[in-house]
Amino acid sequence: MTPTQTPTTRTPLAGRTATVVGAGFGGLATACYLADAGADVAVLERHERPGGHANRIEDGRFAFDTGPSWYLMPDVFERFFGHFGRAPSDYYDLVQLDPHYRVVWKEGDESDVCDSVDVRPDMRHNRAVFESYEDGAGEALERYLEEAEHTYEVGMERFVYEDRQRLRDFLDVDVLRSARGLTFLGSMQDHVADYFDHPKLRQLLQYTLVFLGGSPYNTPALYNLMSHVDFELGVYYPEGGLYSVVEGLVALAEELGVSVRTDCEVSGLARASDGVTVVTGDGVETRDVVVANANLAHVDRDLLPEGTREYREGYWDDRTYAPSAYMLYLGVEGSVDPLEHHTLLLPEDWEPHFESIFEDPRWPEDPSYYVNVPSVTDDSVAPAGHETVVVLVPVAPGLDDDEGTRGWFRERVLSDLATHTGVDLRDRIVVEQEACVSEFAERYDDPQGTALGLAHTLRQTGPLRPGHRSSALDGLYYTGSFTTPGVGVPMCLISGQHAADAVVADH
Repeated sequence: MTPTQTPTTRTPLAGRTATVVGAGFGGLATACYLADAGADVAVLERHERPGGHANRIEDGRFAFDTGPSWYLMPDVFERFFGHFGRAPSDYYDLVQLDPHYRVVWKEGDESDVCDSVDVRPDMRHNRAVFESYEDGAGEALERYLEEAEHTYEVGMERFVYEDRQRLRDFLDVDVLRSARGLTFLGSMQDHVADYFDHPKLRQLLQYTLVFLGGSPYNTPALYNLMSHVDFELGVYYPEGGLYSVVEGLVALAEELGVSVRTDCEVSGLARASDGVTVVTGDGVETRDVVVANANLAHVDRDLLPEGTREYREGYWDDRTYAPSAYMLYLGVEGSVDPLEHHTLLLPEDWEPHFESIFEDPRWPEDPSYYVNVPSVTDDSVAPAGHETVVVLVPVAPGLDDDEGTRGWFRERVLSDLATHTGVDLRDRIVVEQEACVSEFAERYDDPQGTALGLAHTLRQTGPLRPGHRSSALDGLYYTGSFTTPGVGVPMCLISGQHAADAVVADH
């Protein structure tokens, strides 16, 4: 449906009851679709507020988004709210960022002046940036983005919005015809190298792979579509932060009749003659349908009955997980210029950092990392004369992150930031919190403390990724980043629709 269409009046689930376990983006989206289809829906969230990984830290002065901080693919949000006859602007206000982001290359340990570029909404500017590094690169960028746009349009319509969970679903003649010319195999590294020689230009077209939980060396070339997202669809900021989008979804869900209950942990799921039994601290209830937005590994290992497993023993140990993250949430006094709303700091050779995540797990010696300063755009998230700063360093899941290691790494990152941008935060921090592998494992039961879920490797993409229907319990379904279509807020919204569609088809 387009955003201008009115919501459906069909109620195929009228009289049915449904529980959604977990109030992350996937869970809230699923709840909205189920309620729109007529079901009596309750969302159970074990933490003190909805949002899951996409949460908020606030102390009365500073406000921090704890998880996602990039608002990408605005068309997906418009499509989601449009299904219910609403628009994103009914719930939050968007600002298009200019620049979209700044990239700073770290050139040696003691470089006083680092090379940096801004990627902007103005494509003439971006073409000139590429041309300045390599003759002909401006024209090559146009060709690359033309291909990326085609991949995006076909990929979204044929392989994302349509849930193709079986290999045979890809053998449809119309699907094969529309997919002609798409590059499915090969790595992004090799694909980008066909267009550009300069390593910095290659990095500009591949850094978004971190949003998918992968690297240039293990992510299929199909994901060149992210460059269309990045360069041509725009980068936005919802005023108040990404958590305002969570609040928008909660408001929509409640308008549709969904009950959202916090501080309500689900400790078990079991088969019942008339549905699925849900065990919480408040007691036991049976619902016609349960959709788990809690990560699939946790549900499989911890919530399903003894002897009932979704996957074989060792399955979750064999997966390739997206990175975890070392995160600093800092309230800082004074200016942080030249940092932009989004700033990426990259070594000229970033392969060792990716190796430290996927090949030889260890703390990176010369890290690539991301700095988010939303107060550059939004003065409501920091007091006057201060800035809200979030530092995110992708690290390998499963690392030992004891207090001593964290202290050592914190100093390395803040020193690196001071060296390569001139922004020394260490003596100006008035509020500080951090998160790392342990927090993701303990707070969310994420396997190995991954911050994103399953990486988008070739063997974990499309029909090779977990689907939405449970094979362990009739009436149990899955949604969120562990399922199709995958990682990221827009994908979780679409996952919610797929999960709800599966429920409607089965009931």
